[in-house]
Amino acid sequence: MKSSNPVLTRLGQAADQQRAAGYGYGEPYPTTPGYAAPPVAQAMTIDDVVVKTVVLLGITGISAIAAWNLIPDSLQGPAWIGAAIVGLVLGLIISFSRMANPALVVAYAVVEGAFVGMVSKAFESFYHGIVLQAVVATFGVFFLMAMLYKSRVIRATPRFTKGLIATIGGLFALMLINFVLSLFGVNTGIRDNGLIGILFSVVCIVVASLSFILDFDQIEQGVRMGLPQRYSWTCAFGILVGLIWLYLEILRLLSYLQGSSRD
Repeated sequence: MKSSNPVLTRLGQAADQQRAAGYGYGEPYPTTPGYAAPPVAQAMTIDDVVVKTVVLLGITGISAIAAWNLIPDSLQGPAWIGAAIVGLVLGLIISFSRMANPALVVAYAVVEGAFVGMVSKAFESFYHGIVLQAVVATFGVFFLMAMLYKSRVIRATPRFTKGLIATIGGLFALMLINFVLSLFGVNTGIRDNGLIGILFSVVCIVVASLSFILDFDQIEQGVRMGLPQRYSWTCAFGILVGLIWLYLEILRLLSYLQGSSRD
């Protein structure tokens, strides 16, 4: 079965190259005296992805707590910007790499954890209890999407995959344009607590939620294709990215709603 996911396709090609080089999955190998048997790479399982995801979430959470408590308020701005830039660079490297790199994935979790911790602290200082609400809502949405995928209510068809990837690209392009314009004092309204800002956040939350369907499909196909076990880190990375994006968008939407109720 050919995957419609370009990342998964690249991983599959890398795995095929390793098989061709002799890194198999239990295939017979020559028994000639003096012949060194090639290392056998175990194929990843869904349990592998679950364990790696829990590990990454734990690292992200610890990093967030540390940033919340250890970074002085006077350094929040530079640290916030630095973590955002480093996290973006690491995310792009991991996303476009042909090889799974656990060290980079763990580094991404640490950096993004620090970023999330500082953002959460800023929102909590204005809206007490908003962080807990956002965390509960984030995992509630995640488990709902997992149930919808498992029951095949939503499926990652080629059309769905292409449309969602295009939508995600469009949303991030809008965010980038909005950021650049804001540097010149232009306010588009998509990140304010007005109607446009609320609608944009709702769209982002819906799209971020649907992105889990692509992650679940990638995991399922990766297991079917017999990708090496270390690629479970890449799959866990995809879920972590979706959870962070969803959490930040829910946090922002809740701040809009609570801010409006105070007016």
